[in-house]
Amino acid sequence: MIKKNYLEDLNKSKKPFIIYKSDNGFDLYTNFSKKIILTNKNIEKFINNNIKLKSKNKETDLFIGFFGYEILNNLIGVKIKKQKGLNFPKGIFYKPETKIKFSNKLSYNPSKFIKSNKVFNINLNKVSYKKIFDKFKKRIKAGETYQIKICTKYKNTSQIDVLDFFCRLVKSNMAPEAFMIKDKNYSIISCSPENLITKKSNFITTKPIAGTLKKSKKLNKVKALTFFKENIKETKEHNMIVDMERSDLSKICKPGTVKILKKKTVEEYKDLYHYVSLIGGRLKDKVSALDIVKAMMPGGSVIGCPKISTLNLLNNQEKENRNIYTGSFGYIKFNGDMRFNIIIRSILNYQNQSEISVASGVVIDSNAKHEFNENYIKAKALMDLYK
Repeated sequence: MIKKNYLEDLNKSKKPFIIYKSDNGFDLYTNFSKKIILTNKNIEKFINNNIKLKSKNKETDLFIGFFGYEILNNLIGVKIKKQKGLNFPKGIFYKPETKIKFSNKLSYNPSKFIKSNKVFNINLNKVSYKKIFDKFKKRIKAGETYQIKICTKYKNTSQIDVLDFFCRLVKSNMAPEAFMIKDKNYSIISCSPENLITKKSNFITTKPIAGTLKKSKKLNKVKALTFFKENIKETKEHNMIVDMERSDLSKICKPGTVKILKKKTVEEYKDLYHYVSLIGGRLKDKVSALDIVKAMMPGGSVIGCPKISTLNLLNNQEKENRNIYTGSFGYIKFNGDMRFNIIIRSILNYQNQSEISVASGVVIDSNAKHEFNENYIKAKALMDLYK
């Protein structure tokens, strides 16, 4: 296959496709033979039946797609009251018949440029954010939660060339869990840095991120690591999330096998540094794919701690549906292996409405102004694509 003009031709066509970051570049999936739109009624059947399908050891023996935030809450028995939103599907998975490997340098030259709206509206201004922040600080002091993530949304009305956005995004801000989906009436672009599940045979890992530092000319990775280690708030936040993820893994792993494989390292991105750990364990016998999804999703590092009580606090507070944000994108193979990220640093464009959702962690000694500004830093790389 001649790859030079393949992306351009595919993007011009009406054919849906997905691109997902791999270890050595990108994997493109297309020619979908099935498209399953998830509901609260069919999600368990989909997850359970998927690994019962006979694998022919083909690279396309999988379903790839996403679980939205709302459907994952429902799956673990956490209810969400009626919220405003885009009426976007709760989750969609595809069965590809074609997989093509690309290098890290995706080559795409748009035949025409779409002028996008670069003006964004935010759903929480500084005053509104501070009110919610103060409310949650009281909840923390009362012991109802130890850490909670306040979500803010940046929205506009725009037509976008999703492939152009994605290629520019990964060129400037490569992330290990980046992906894009293009379908007829929606698209998703994400430079997510966070892996939630990597399962191969009976071994499973998760890579929690907790800690963000804005880049500057005076900083490098070594100095960023020193900052994180010496900052009580960042260290406390990170330790809580690592403990929670270890607890989630322990529900599905054999006793004594859950270990911290890499402890408190720094990863570098376009506008910021992240504080990262890697945890792994050996799965118990007869643990199902559904057991894994219920134990690990939604990812605790983007919710807060403890997970269930914090989810209830968030869901009672938030007036708008999160849609894909803090859901999970990835694949489940027919042999039971799976890989899922946490959907953060993402753009959802549905019926020409764009949403960028971000959140930062609030603990007992957090500062409202700092956390509000941290949200902006996280959204900036995505909003810059509209200029």
